[in-house]
Amino acid sequence: MSLRLGEEAPNFKAQTTEGEIDFHEWLGDSWGVLYSHPADFTPVCTTELGRTAALKEEFAKRNAKVIALSVDPIEDHMKWLSDIEETQNVKMNFPIIADSDKKVAVAYNMIHPEADQKFTVRSVFVIDPNKKIRLTLTYPPSTGRNFHEILRVIDSLQLTDNYSVATPVDWEDGQEVVISPAISSEDAKDKFPKGFKEIKPYLRMTPQPNKD
Repeated sequence: MSLRLGEEAPNFKAQTTEGEIDFHEWLGDSWGVLYSHPADFTPVCTTELGRTAALKEEFAKRNAKVIALSVDPIEDHMKWLSDIEETQNVKMNFPIIADSDKKVAVAYNMIHPEADQKFTVRSVFVIDPNKKIRLTLTYPPSTGRNFHEILRVIDSLQLTDNYSVATPVDWEDGQEVVISPAISSEDAKDKFPKGFKEIKPYLRMTPQPNKD
């Protein structure tokens, strides 16, 4: 069974390149991004891990921790780290899970037999501080992930959790947002003091409420 949005992210204990962790304890009160790789020493994943390391401060601004997973053993992970640092000009600064028994991969339905019997597909899970899954993505082996999109989704989730808004197509932090249809236009006058424009009764735009 695949995991669904709103379900609790399965907890696990695992060895990582930064020592043994209990996943839920490791997350603490942070948001989390868990993503998987088919195998170590693969070219696309090498670039992805390097980009994640380069973006660590951006994730930290959002109170988000990132952790990667591969079914290869910890010894291979440690060797791979030096390749990533050398080729991507970064210092690795987040853990990679060694999941050689595939317990985590199975719990998160990361193995799709029709794609590959042995290796994990390239999954992404965004998990909130309540340990609930808020986003799932699955990429083909040939397409590198867009980590700016993952950051954008976290921005949207954190905004919409705190205000009665949704983010429209191609939204970026700082742009106009959509007022929830559950809010009447009369109530919206008080709730959104910056004002709003009504394009249709169900489509009302307002400046992002948490920006000056």
